[in-house]
Parts: sequence; C-alpha cells; structure tokens
Amino acid sequence: MKKIIIAIDGHSSTGKSTAAKQLAAKLGYAYIDTGAMYRSVTLFALQQKIIQNNHINENGLKKRMNEIEIRFKLNSTGGKQETWLNGVNVEAEIRSMEVSNWVSPIAKIGFVRDAMVDLQQKMGTEKAIVMDGRDIGTVVFPQAELKVFMTASAEIRAQRRYKELLETTPDANYNEILENLKSRDFMDSNREIAPLKPAHDAKILDNSSISREEQLQMLESWAIACINA
Repeated sequence: MKKIIIAIDGHSSTGKSTAAKQLAAKLGYAYIDTGAMYRSVTLFALQQKIIQNNHINENGLKKRMNEIEIRFKLNSTGGKQETWLNGVNVEAEIRSMEVSNWVSPIAKIGFVRDAMVDLQQKMGTEKAIVMDGRDIGTVVFPQAELKVFMTASAEIRAQRRYKELLETTPDANYNEILENLKSRDFMDSNREIAPLKPAHDAKILDNSSISREEQLQMLESWAIACINA
C-alpha cells in the first residue's frame, strides 16, 4: 500500500493534535506534534532565563540551540506519546499558560524555525506520518499528499482549552485563555516567516459544530482516497 505524508495545519486549540493522533493510529502511521517542539524550545528559553523581563534574548538563544534535544516517546503505561526535552519528560510543563504566552514569539524567530523545520523534514523521509502544526502544508511538506487546515471560532476553542486546563490548573481563567488565543491567532497569521495560512490545495475542516467521531471519519476518508489515488 502506498505511503503518504499527511499535513494538518490550523489555528491554536482546534484539536489538531488529537485529530492527528487518532488518524495516525487508524492508519498505523507515526504521529509528529510540531507544536510540542516549539513549546519545548520555549520552555528551554524560560528555564535558562533566556526570556526575562518580558524580553527574548535572541542572541543568547541562538548560541544555545545546539543544547536542545527533543524526542517523542510512547508512554508504555498509558499508550500516549510524550515530549522529552534533554532527557526529561516535559509533556505537562510545555502545556502551561506561561509557555503558551511565549510560544508564538519564539516560533517566529527565523533560526528557531529553520532548526525545527530541518528536524521535521528528517522525520518525514520515510513518509507514513501525520504531522500537525502551523506551516506543515505550506513550508515543511508542500509536497504532502494530503493537506488539511483546521479551524473553529475563537470562543469555542477557548472553551475547549479551558476545560482541558482545568484538569491540571484549577484556577484557569477562560477570559485569559480567549485573549491568549486571539493574540496567538494574530501573531501566527501576521508573522513575516511562514505565516499561518491554508495551503492552496488544503482541505478546510471547520470543527466548530461536529463531533470528534465525525471529524475522524472525514479525515480517514480523505486519507484513504489519497492512498488509493
């Protein structure tokens, strides 16, 4: 059976990672969470005080990029893929609001994107992958056989993120999350390098009012059609 690359892009908190994981599992493909990669760089910058006083020391980060090692490992107990930064499981830490507030400014830095895109492209040399992010179909894999752009209203996305955060952060604030999402949407869509936008041949998936099951069925049908093409 033909192997393909599936690129899933879209706005923050549209459920890209969940959809990509489910689709990868259905197809027996590898799943790559590029958002977690940028979040890991952001966490590193915060931990090393490269981000201080509301400012990113870009020269300081550039000098230390070679110290960052990002890996994905499958949790043998829960069966979930987790993100490891320099030998430490950081899956929970990279989902914090502090990281969320800084990930878009970090992700728009040219040398950060260059390093992450290079790593992502190496991961896709064998195909049979589902990769989600912001610029997978436009920059990382413009030759991907299936490109999907996911979207939903900011309010619905904020509500989903709020419910998710409540599991680990009881004092999560819906309005703060909504403003964060709107700010990230603007920054992601207006950055000079690889702005967030659908590829010209991407299939648009607005999941504002459909279930995860319906979404998965749609994605699977699109993938099978590409595999059999």
